[in-house]
Amino acid sequence: MNTSVTVQPASWPGGAQARRLASSQALRVSGRRLLSAIPVLFGVTLLSFLILNALPGDAASAQLGLTATPAELKAFRIKLHLNEPLWVRYGHWLGGVVHGDLGTSLASPQSVSSILGQRLPVTLELVIYALVITLVVSIPLAVLCARRPRGVIDRLTMVLSMASISFAPYVLALLAVIWLSDDLNIFPAIYQGFPGIAGNLHDYTLPSLILALPLIGFYTRFLRADLLEQMQSGDYIVTARAKGVSEWRLLTRHALRNSFIGLLTVIGLNLATLIGATVIIEQIFSLPGIGQELLEAINNRNVTVVQGIVLVFGIAVVLANLLTDLLYGVLDPRIRHVRSRS
Repeated sequence: MNTSVTVQPASWPGGAQARRLASSQALRVSGRRLLSAIPVLFGVTLLSFLILNALPGDAASAQLGLTATPAELKAFRIKLHLNEPLWVRYGHWLGGVVHGDLGTSLASPQSVSSILGQRLPVTLELVIYALVITLVVSIPLAVLCARRPRGVIDRLTMVLSMASISFAPYVLALLAVIWLSDDLNIFPAIYQGFPGIAGNLHDYTLPSLILALPLIGFYTRFLRADLLEQMQSGDYIVTARAKGVSEWRLLTRHALRNSFIGLLTVIGLNLATLIGATVIIEQIFSLPGIGQELLEAINNRNVTVVQGIVLVFGIAVVLANLLTDLLYGVLDPRIRHVRSRS
């Protein structure tokens, strides 16, 4: 990646005009992204609905069990509207979503919105905590590795990074529970539910570390490679070096800022994978988040809850990609300039 943020075209508008132009462009980008996300969300929810209904069994058989008679199953299916055709049920659910109603759980009288309201904060805290840990560790490590490539720190970091990428999150979680929870008793093996910030740190630190470890390895390797490319082939680096700018300043003030654009893209693309990993991690550590609720809903064939969670996950990924796109203009103003002319 060979982009420069230090040289600005003379035709760029400045002052208040530039701010107004950037704001209007951001609104146009946001509007286009949100409109294009509507068919994507529709396709995701439709596909998940069809897959869940194609599985053997339904909510009636899952809740009544094997001892239920055919008459009881039939009556319960009528009560839950499971006797209606697929397209009718999906149409009812979609119509409710348009009016802000995600429906009611098939396993309880609780609304899907209230279930999401209870479970969503846990998953959000877990994802944000994992991302913070990832960036706090991977960015300094990548800078140190790029400062002295093939040095001791660089070689050791690359080995550990490859090892962290090679392990699946659930394998790391099980090993961490055995070592850090059972043997050393440093972190709790399951969710304790302690109140306050200290309680959240107590409950979420180990699951967040498990989620962050593979990302730390991947982001460190990616950012290191991009920093080395910037330092070796960037024209603006050659110019600044000729002016006598120190290597450390070149790395941290110039190359790192340009490399943030590529890192931001990777973070946006990996968000869906990170959210998917929370489903397994929440189950292992008994965290009362959306991931655990999703597994329970799938096992109980609770279609309305699954649909609501899938919709929320889809919206989260869309908003994250939208935020990523808008942050491009913050890191590199030339992107705003190019978009304003398109």
